[in-house]
Amino acid sequence: MSKTYLIVAEHRDGKLRRVSLEALRAATDCADAGDEIHAALLGEGLDSLAAELAGYALAQVHAIESEELRHYNPEAYVRALMPLLESLRPAGLFLGHTAIGRDLAPALAARLSAGQISDVTAIERDGGNIVFVRPLYAGKAIERKVFTAYPQVVTVRASNIPAAEPRADGGSADIAKRAEAPAADLRTVVREVVRKTAGKIDLAEARIVVSGGRGVKSAEGFRPLEELAGLLGGAVGASRGACDAGYCDYGLQIGQTGKVVTPEIYIACGISGAIQHLAGMSGSRIIVAINKDPEAPIFQIADFGIVGDLFEVVPLLTQAFRQALA
Repeated sequence: MSKTYLIVAEHRDGKLRRVSLEALRAATDCADAGDEIHAALLGEGLDSLAAELAGYALAQVHAIESEELRHYNPEAYVRALMPLLESLRPAGLFLGHTAIGRDLAPALAARLSAGQISDVTAIERDGGNIVFVRPLYAGKAIERKVFTAYPQVVTVRASNIPAAEPRADGGSADIAKRAEAPAADLRTVVREVVRKTAGKIDLAEARIVVSGGRGVKSAEGFRPLEELAGLLGGAVGASRGACDAGYCDYGLQIGQTGKVVTPEIYIACGISGAIQHLAGMSGSRIIVAINKDPEAPIFQIADFGIVGDLFEVVPLLTQAFRQALA
């Protein structure tokens, strides 16, 4: 008997988030021949996003529009999605393991009386079972879990599962539009979202991250890191120590109590390597550590280490990359 899977696709500043395409790939890996995959978009003015998403291997894109959905509101999102979930009765629901996904997934799982597996980094097949792989204990252990019943709710960690590719045949999925009527009894209404950190690149999805710790010494000390990240098309992150010291906003924090990143290259500048920070970046493909202390724990996991003053090393790296990219 064929099954249906549903992706809740996120978007930001008029663009689909890459993690949503990774969630689509995860659903595809779980689906068998004859199964259908649908996607849900919520917000305002979704025509171009829906058309873009329809270019992927989907049976249908459901565009749910309302002024109340312009900004993420958990109560409004759950209300808007429940009629679709009751209609499709999906075997699996897939979201990105983002701030929104981590908040929305358990709420939907509770409504559906569904099991949930969070922070999935890989999907394997073991005979007739689909195995979901996720890290534990700050990446020190790996857990492999299977569901025993449907429906299933899964969140996917960014930059671990390859993103889905557009359809090769140039076809397009059907787009179903639904206007959500305003709800008078919402307990909370989000009028505006103000971002303190307005980076051009989403930290969680950046391919290159240049991160600073207490060793940057001040807010001004992040300037060389920002210059290097900008040159490489990357994002700037920080340790909790740098955030606690007031050098930068907590929106940049990477670690056990911050964001989890898995970039291609992670450049740690003035970061000692506390276990709480390693929990948020140890899965990076290549780790470069810059620290004056040759005994800093960060060097134990670094692929490349530079013992030196970051205020001397980072400008030299920036100069070298600028010459190489010229």
